[in-house]
Amino acid sequence: MTPVFVDHVGVALGGRAETVEEAADGGRTRSPAAALREAGFVRHHVCERGESAYVLACRAVQPIRAALAGVGAIVYATCLPHNGNVGSEAAFRDTRDVKHLMDFPASRLQADFGLERAAVFGLSQQACTGTLGALRIAAALLRDEGGIGRALCVTADRFPDGALYEQAYNLVSDGAAACVVSLDQGAFRLLACHAITNGALSLASDDEAVGHYFAYSHRLIEETLAKAGLTIDDIGWVVPQNMNVTAWRIFARLLGIDFERVAFPTLPEAAHVISADNLLNLARITEEGRVQPGERVMLVMSGFGLNWQCVILERT
Repeated sequence: MTPVFVDHVGVALGGRAETVEEAADGGRTRSPAAALREAGFVRHHVCERGESAYVLACRAVQPIRAALAGVGAIVYATCLPHNGNVGSEAAFRDTRDVKHLMDFPASRLQADFGLERAAVFGLSQQACTGTLGALRIAAALLRDEGGIGRALCVTADRFPDGALYEQAYNLVSDGAAACVVSLDQGAFRLLACHAITNGALSLASDDEAVGHYFAYSHRLIEETLAKAGLTIDDIGWVVPQNMNVTAWRIFARLLGIDFERVAFPTLPEAAHVISADNLLNLARITEEGRVQPGERVMLVMSGFGLNWQCVILERT
């Protein structure tokens, strides 16, 4: 199979940071601050008024702009449908013209960053797993279609003003992340991608989502490892979403891995950045020099829908 590589990660968080106590006092959580701190959260990031998901996307892409030469595809993932449109709903109501509901951020990004030859692909129904889905689609495009060169994967979401910033007992942040997928040698070689969806649980409650998390995540990981011809002992690092630390201590035992190999260092300060957690954590452990050449990294994410996705990378 043609080697595909992942490199050049950029991230952005909502402009206002607040502690779990401030979030709870402001009515943005269901759980008390003490419970969220016990889960490992210290603070989260909320967009300022007027700071859109598209603004976050641009801030995530800007630091990697130099790596965008030759980009022939943009795969743009959003978790919340309203973040897949930068147009004005008020303008639609005034004019009844639906074009105001089709002002797509991927097209704006293509124009604003001068990526004239890039075709755009939007993902909006994979919830928090959208970034891993974007990597999968980008890899398939690069392998199956000549001439694309490079693909820019982007995820960006912000909650609506007044929303609760807690889902399934996890504190949420507004944020974005981006990376480049290409056939050129890069920091990580993509070894395998896999996904599971249980649409019958598309509107699962928090308790139902938590109840199904372990069984489906275990199945996802086993099936992804089988695709790659690997075992869990071949994985150097597991990089999950930013979620309850205690849950991953339990799950590490179920997988038969040392919890020290589970890396989500951005959890305390960034909280759960919707679909961006894997890239935030991967960038951090790479910057810290924790991933050695030849080591394999497993990115794991679950999301409403209910969706689970997994990607295995190898440090070059």
